[in-house]
Amino acid sequence: MDRQPLRLAALAAAAVPGLAPVSVEASPDDPADFSTAVVVDGEGQRWRVRSPRTPEAGIRLETELQVLAGLTPAVRAALPFRTPSVAGAVRLEGLRTFVYQDMPGRPVSLDELARLGEPAVQDVGRVLAAIHTLPDDVVDQADLPSYSAEEIRQRHLHALDQAATSGRVPPLLLRRWEEAMEEEALWRFTPVPVHGDLHEDNLLLERGRVVGVTGWTDLHRGDPAADVAWLAAAEDPDLADRVLDAYESRRAAAGAADDGDTHLMRRAALLAEFALAQWLARGLDRHDAAMVAEAEAMLAELAADVRAAQEAQDRQDREQAAADAAEDAADAAADARDDAQRHAAVQEGSAPGGAEPGGASGHRRVTDA
Repeated sequence: MDRQPLRLAALAAAAVPGLAPVSVEASPDDPADFSTAVVVDGEGQRWRVRSPRTPEAGIRLETELQVLAGLTPAVRAALPFRTPSVAGAVRLEGLRTFVYQDMPGRPVSLDELARLGEPAVQDVGRVLAAIHTLPDDVVDQADLPSYSAEEIRQRHLHALDQAATSGRVPPLLLRRWEEAMEEEALWRFTPVPVHGDLHEDNLLLERGRVVGVTGWTDLHRGDPAADVAWLAAAEDPDLADRVLDAYESRRAAAGAADDGDTHLMRRAALLAEFALAQWLARGLDRHDAAMVAEAEAMLAELAADVRAAQEAQDRQDREQAAADAAEDAADAAADARDDAQRHAAVQEGSAPGGAEPGGASGHRRVTDA
């Protein structure tokens, strides 16, 4: 029997006066950073418990406490979704475990989200737009990180250098990522408030609609593509475009300026790939052999997919080049035939003894006087 949920239930009882757990169940979360469970009390009320596994995760939970405090009633009222409320906390071994009032809804997989239809897709676009148009005070008053576009690009390049030194990332991927990070036009965007950990596990759905957003540990001002990267994993190739259409419409309706960020989805796809290298780095830092092995397997699979796509593109380019060359040769042959025919016609018209129109011979006719 897994005793971790029972331990979390005991911590919840210590954190919230009067809370008497009667049942507990595991809850989806990042298992490398948090232990999480949902506790049900005697009155049927549900409570979500998050306990950090590392000091870094503890800092993230403390940050979330600041973020949620900055979401004033006025700010929350303007959001098209619910956000968590902290009910209590308890300190254990220097790290605080937090208890939240559980919210309606449940996470769904990315594929299930795509199958729910247009209302759910529109909701995701609205969620993104609402987060990216949060008041600047939410970030500034909590003293959260704020990065310019160039600072973000440089941070990625630094992380890429670290990934390269591990010797565990396929060179094909390192070159691919470096080329994208060196492409300055790709990184021209206006930084906005960013959730920083947005993915399907942090979206709560009820009756096919998004009703809540959790996981506010990484809010900062940065690249909006960071909140879109998770959509790159969807099997439905149109899902991201549909979400972005809804996102742009909601931003426009909110009066947000269009900064001409035409490369948003390209950066999102890049960040989704690069997240594998960052997962590898986390595993190496923690000396977690299982995490490292998982990251290396995913990187190898990605490298194979990229190589196959490049080879397919190369074949298509060669075939297109051959087809273009054949078409050019056919056009040249047709032009040569036309030239030959015109030349033959000119030669025939200028041959000796050729008659002029009207039967004139070219000599003046002599008539009788």
